[in-house]
Amino acid sequence: MTSSVKQLASKFLLLLVVGAADFAAGQASVPAADAKGTAESTPAVKPDKAQAYYHYALAHIYEELVTSYARSEYVTKAIDEYKKALEYDPDSQFLNANLAELYFKTGRIRDAVLDAQEIIKRDPKNLDARRLLGRIYLHSLGDLQGEQQSNEMLRLAIEQYQQIVVLDPNSVEDHLLLGRLYSRNNDLQKAEAEFKTAVKLQPDSEDALTYLAYLYNEEGDSKRAAETLEAIPDSARSSRLYAALGYTYEQRREYKKAISAYQRSVELDHDNLDSLRGLAQNLLNDGQTDAAMQQYKAIAEADPQDAQTQLRIAEIYRSMGKFDLALDSLKKAQNLAQDSLEVPYNMALVYQSQGRYDEAAQILQQLLSKNEKADGNYSPSERTNRAVFLERLGSVQREQAKYAAAIETFRKTLSLGDDHAERGYEQMVETYRAQKQWPQALAAAQEGSSKLPSSRDLKITLAQQMVDNNQGSAAISLMKSLLENKPSDREIYLGLAQMYTSLKRFPEAEDAVAQAEKLSSKQEEKDYVLFVAGSVYERQKKFDIAEQKFKAALSDDPRNAAVLNYLGYMLADRGLRLEEALAYIKKAVEQEPENGAYLDSLGWAYFKMGNYDLAEVNLLKAGEKIGNDGTVQDHLGGLYFKTGRMKQAAAHWERALEEWNKSTPGEVDSADVARVTRDLESARVKLAQQQSQNQSQK
Repeated sequence: MTSSVKQLASKFLLLLVVGAADFAAGQASVPAADAKGTAESTPAVKPDKAQAYYHYALAHIYEELVTSYARSEYVTKAIDEYKKALEYDPDSQFLNANLAELYFKTGRIRDAVLDAQEIIKRDPKNLDARRLLGRIYLHSLGDLQGEQQSNEMLRLAIEQYQQIVVLDPNSVEDHLLLGRLYSRNNDLQKAEAEFKTAVKLQPDSEDALTYLAYLYNEEGDSKRAAETLEAIPDSARSSRLYAALGYTYEQRREYKKAISAYQRSVELDHDNLDSLRGLAQNLLNDGQTDAAMQQYKAIAEADPQDAQTQLRIAEIYRSMGKFDLALDSLKKAQNLAQDSLEVPYNMALVYQSQGRYDEAAQILQQLLSKNEKADGNYSPSERTNRAVFLERLGSVQREQAKYAAAIETFRKTLSLGDDHAERGYEQMVETYRAQKQWPQALAAAQEGSSKLPSSRDLKITLAQQMVDNNQGSAAISLMKSLLENKPSDREIYLGLAQMYTSLKRFPEAEDAVAQAEKLSSKQEEKDYVLFVAGSVYERQKKFDIAEQKFKAALSDDPRNAAVLNYLGYMLADRGLRLEEALAYIKKAVEQEPENGAYLDSLGWAYFKMGNYDLAEVNLLKAGEKIGNDGTVQDHLGGLYFKTGRMKQAAAHWERALEEWNKSTPGEVDSADVARVTRDLESARVKLAQQQSQNQSQK
């Protein structure tokens, strides 16, 4: 005998001795079946359990050979033997279930489904058949592209596992699977119930505890997620549990705790790249950019095929203003993920940051062409992508001062659904405001609020435009009408604070900030309230109180670029603690190197320090970004006057007055207008004197 034949024979003998009991146990007396979905129509034969078992044994041997050698002829023979076995025992659920399982394993999914459904039709309590169907639906979920098909498969999977947990209520694994399916279906309460059942059945189940914690995070209850995981003693925590804890701390913005948890996860499992990714992300969140980059580079070395890590590296380089290095990383990512939409989108972001607007626009237009459907029938994810691409393209066009093109681009988002339309209207308003076209901004806000009457955000936007169009009382009334005595009133009070500040009704602005503070529960909400409060006090020239508010916000979030810039500028403008002011502004610019307002602050700080060369470099950059900002023009005028270039000084001060004249009253300080008017006259006098001296020298 050959070796393979000997193995076949020995397996056959072993099945005869050991397998008979299993075969007999699998038999059940059931009513006669119509054979649909099982054996094909064959001549009637006399039932014979011995013959059935003989063919079952051969089928099982061929299954073993399929596993060992993966040859298609063994699959065919196994199926044939199962069918012969069913000819001798057509009512056998055991044989039908095994045949269905074989169909599934060998990719004949339709046959597997039909057989399993036939078994359940005859015996609704058949657990093996339901588990097989459940596995098939789960497997199919990952293969389907269309949303409608995927939703239907999810429904079928849920339906099976609902029955499975009834038939086997003590199966932790099945409760977890059903919970995950409910979670995917966004039925979070039912998911929570299944995960809690799994925890009750097995209190130390790592899967159950982590799934429950992730669910709480998804519900926005990171506190309960943390409590669930923190209740587990340190000695019982695995790498996976520490990773879940790290993720939970990240949701709570407790980045140092997240870093510590991810470090423990990596210590327990050095090959856990997901934990290493979490560690890198939270180092970045905590402002430890160099350490984050070190971790991302380690991940890239360990997994050279990881395109997402190259994307993260590129984002860090972009935030550092190292645009060429960012593009190098993006090209690596593109080679690894050629069909990715995220990679070219990030390239467009880099080009926009570099001022290479035409190249950025070209990439975004290509993405839109690739994403476009003639019938306009987009899935939710496709709609979101399209809205993101359109919004970014519009912002690029706005930076190019192609305002009409930007408005047209933003209008294209209006057909993508209410949420995207809302953003489209807000961007249209912002584009008109960039041109200081206040009536057009008001009209766009009115149109949006009319078309989307349920949008609270658009009503707030409308009220803000009303203030800028000298309709302050009506704007305040509109905002107050949106108050509902709910936590969501926080946003209304913040809007009121900014409107009252613009109207110079400062006591009411302070009261509105206090109300917003009462409704702020999350730390990031409290930080933003502190920022708004600081701006209210700064506008009143209550600089000490404003500084306290800004520093309180920075104590929790030291990388808050808006607060860093505001505090730094407030100090620099008054000539106070200039080194400290410069440090604040530099941190803001490091995060947003192309932000025109931050570059203006940086240039003005250098001016106050007497470093006129660096002042000019940064003020000119700011002028390129936000040239229609009167304050930037004022600063350039001051620089050129100080350095004896009267013609340029006069030109920029003239531009400053021109831009302020177009601005809303709330944006302009009358004292600044008076000062620049005097400075302009002084520059003109000096310029006339210089011209007179030059003529006399000739």
